[in-house]
Amino acid sequence: VEAGETTRYQPDYTRLLFEEIRTLIEENTREELRSELAAITEEIEEWQATYDVETWEELEQSLADGDLASAELRERRDVITRWEENLEDRRFIKHALSLYSDVEAAREQMVDVADRSMR
Repeated sequence: VEAGETTRYQPDYTRLLFEEIRTLIEENTREELRSELAAITEEIEEWQATYDVETWEELEQSLADGDLASAELRERRDVITRWEENLEDRRFIKHALSLYSDVEAAREQMVDVADRSMR
């Protein structure tokens, strides 16, 4: 990106997204990804029940309650952070699962091409 007389570089977020998805696929089986997805859903459901909210945004609004002690505020703030992270992880895992077969097929094609070139 040109900025006056200097060139500035910025991350390629699309590439980073696909690298993250590819890493998930390469380092995990489908079953491991499904299990992690279930664990994330379970944890979010526990927070929903514990705090009687549906979203992290509703939990965030509860921080304004004047009745909460500082320890409870910190705990809720930590849960909000983990909830947001879980949602992002869940998004990546869902993408990985939806692309899993395509990535496996591409990998098999690369192996087949490499095998043929060595003959």
